[in-house]
Amino acid sequence: MKENPSAAIDRRSYEPAYAQLVNILRRQIATGVFRPGDRLPSESQLCQRYQVSPMTVRRVINILVEQGVVIAEQGRGTFVKPLELGTAAFHLDDLQRLFRDEAYTTVKLLEARITSASERTARKLDIEVGQRTVFIRRLISQGETPVLYHREHLVYDPTRPIIEAEMEVTALRGLFNGGAKSTIKRGDLTIDVTVLTKEEAQLLQSTIAVAAFRVEHIFYDFDDRPVSWGWFISPGDRLRFTTTVGIRD
Repeated sequence: MKENPSAAIDRRSYEPAYAQLVNILRRQIATGVFRPGDRLPSESQLCQRYQVSPMTVRRVINILVEQGVVIAEQGRGTFVKPLELGTAAFHLDDLQRLFRDEAYTTVKLLEARITSASERTARKLDIEVGQRTVFIRRLISQGETPVLYHREHLVYDPTRPIIEAEMEVTALRGLFNGGAKSTIKRGDLTIDVTVLTKEEAQLLQSTIAVAAFRVEHIFYDFDDRPVSWGWFISPGDRLRFTTTVGIRD
């Protein structure tokens, strides 16, 4: 059932009037009282209907604009924003949950060695070909099931703590959950699809050539220099990417 568009502000509530009005309008949009492309009541109409000041209404509209719910067009009014699938943002919730669940998630260090950067590695890390890097392989499991195979190259610098810190089991948890101090300032992530190689299939207890996700990352330090390049491989049935478009009731 659609909400009554004249839902009132509760003057006895500790919640400010502007916050109440934001929630009222969001609910009306979510329940279809106002649909994508519809124009909201004018500023004066909202002031009269909810007995609030023009300043309060302007604040409400600005908040809704910032939330991506409406579009304000000068001289025309405020309109409910149409659904735009192109603006959908997918989050790494599955990875966050995986590393948050410390009781059932294990990170096994398979290999850690110093190697020379290939042309590809050097290009990704913005270093010279042949420069020393640390190559690390990890297998991340949930319970008895392998979920992710991780390979990465780190710029070798014994004076910087990132090398030692990256080898720790907790390093990946800190990156995905923000729960640990990190020398990482930012990162670039790219998601594509691939098929499992023989090595990957064996480690992940899956089938050769089965569809898989590949999450490539480049992490930067606080001087905006690349310090780590690598990728996670996961069979397609063990990792999902989800998002929500539009506004929820």
